[in-house]
Parts: sequence; structure tokens; C-alpha cells
Amino acid sequence: MAIVSEGSPPGEAGGRVDPIEAQSHFHRTESRIAVAGHPIHAMLVAFPIALTMCTLGADGFYWWTGDAFWARAALWASGMAFLLGVAAGLAGTVELLLVPGIRARAASWTHFVLAVMLLSILGANWGYRLAGYEQAVLPWGVLLSLLAAGFTAITGWHGGKLVFDYHLGTSSTGKG
Repeated sequence: MAIVSEGSPPGEAGGRVDPIEAQSHFHRTESRIAVAGHPIHAMLVAFPIALTMCTLGADGFYWWTGDAFWARAALWASGMAFLLGVAAGLAGTVELLLVPGIRARAASWTHFVLAVMLLSILGANWGYRLAGYEQAVLPWGVLLSLLAAGFTAITGWHGGKLVFDYHLGTSSTGKG
């Protein structure tokens, strides 16, 4: 149980109990959507992250070379980033809703909101390219890709904090 104190060491007179951390389920943070102890969300999320960066790279190569291959590659990368992002998002949402210790933390909800915004940007980037992938690259495709890359970094940073700072979605026993 965490003690919030003003000037006095934890546990001494004058300390107050954090009402959120005092909840019995606050420390129940192990993944419920896992294969052999490995969280599905953590396994899936690498793909949309990589594909988002590939979309930005392909846009840059198209801008540099004018080769239609790169515009088509960006179309496919953006589409797969969106679709695999939805899959990772579904796994993350189920995890958020099923695990009380994850649900109780405000940082989890921040990551969730950022991830939904990122999925909206990825979907817009892909949808914009469907009508004509070469015409879509400059300038709006590149700008959407830059925005998606930035949101990916921010969302990933918040997700990393959940794992590394709060140990959410990890096994407390070290066994799968």
C-alpha cells in the first residue's frame, strides 16, 4: 500500500494512503491475453510500428526517385499498418478491460486514447492513398506519414512506460 506523505517518511504519522493504490486489485497486472505467458498485444504491436515507419520511408523514396514502386509500397505499408494496428489495438483493449490493475491506472487510459488517435491517422493515411497512390504521396501522404510516425513515437513511449515503469502485462513469477 502506498503512503502519500508531506514531509514525513512513509508509514509515519501524517501520511495518507493513496486511494487508488490501496484497492486490492491495483497490483493485479499480469496479462490475460497471452500465449505461453507472452502478451499478445506486445507481440502484435511491433508490426504496425515498423510498417508506419516503412510508409514514411517509402514516401521519402518516392519523393526522391519518382518511382511509382515506392508509392505503391507506401500504400501497402500504410494499409497493413492500419489493419495490424487494429489487431494489436483489439488485444490491448481487451487487456485494458479485463485486467483490473491495468484499468485502474490513468497512464493506461492515456496510452489507449493515443493509440485510438494513431489508428485514426493510420486509417486516414491508407484511405487517402486508395484512390490514387502516386497522387496521394505529395504533399498530404507525406504529412500524414510524418504525423503517424510522431504519434507512433508518443504512443510507444507511453506503452513502454506501462511495461517498464509499472510492469503492466508482465508475469510476476517469471514463468510462462
